[in-house]
Formats: sequence, C-alpha cells, structure tokens
Amino acid sequence: MLFIKKIKVQINVTSLSELPDAARQLISHAGTSKIFVFYGDMGAGKTTLIKELAAALGVTEAVTSPTFSIVNEYIIPSGKAYHFDFYRLKKQSEALDMGYEEYFYSGNYCFIEWPEKIPDLLPEHYTRVSITALDDNRRQLVVENI
Repeated sequence: MLFIKKIKVQINVTSLSELPDAARQLISHAGTSKIFVFYGDMGAGKTTLIKELAAALGVTEAVTSPTFSIVNEYIIPSGKAYHFDFYRLKKQSEALDMGYEEYFYSGNYCFIEWPEKIPDLLPEHYTRVSITALDDNRRQLVVENI
C-alpha cells in the first residue's frame, strides 16, 4: 500500500516580484505530483500564480485564463501543461463531456482553478494550493500534498 506523507507548508508572498520564487517552491514541494488544485476567492491570484508556474516549467507563450475555453494547453520542455478554469461549469457532467480524464491522467501538469465545481472528479492524489488575499499585494499560500 502506498502512503503519501501529507506535509503542509505556508508561503507568504508580499509582492508580485516574489511570485517566481513561490512558483519554484510549489513545484519543489509537489515532488512527482503534477496535478495542482487551486482554492481561493475571486481575485485572490490563482491565474497570476499559474502564469508563474507555467513560466517556471518553461512555457514561453502568453498564459491566459481559460474562463471561456475551460482548458488551455501549453507546451513545456518535458511535455505539456494544462490550465483549467471550471468556474463556469454548472454541473460536474460538463467536465465529463469534455473528457477531463484524458488530461488529468495524461502524466502532464494540470493546474485546476475552481476544483470545488468538480469535487467527485479530482484524482486521488494532488497538490492543493489555498490562496488567501491578505491585502492588495500580500497573499498567503497554504500548500498540501493530498
């Protein structure tokens, strides 16, 4: 039986200039996990952080929010990275219709915004990132391997 050690870390970000380092810390903390789920209020900075994660992985093209397309695909040196935004989903079956399994179980990086819209579809193991806006510039990231 495989046991994943659940370690929770906190990363405090006080300015946008600290985001590249925070992104590298997140990737390091995740280890071999390539599924990241992001929790946070609207405007907390989920997409901004995902842009930095993509840059840290080698994405050279512009990273944008997939609010209307649901998923964006990016090429990285080791394969692909997928960025999901499930905010607009009305029911989980919409994720089934788009073939989420092909993405989540592809072995590629997946960055998932609004995972609370698909709670029954999340993989068994992932890296959870909770973002709390402390003020206009400061964010607290709580990172946990699930």
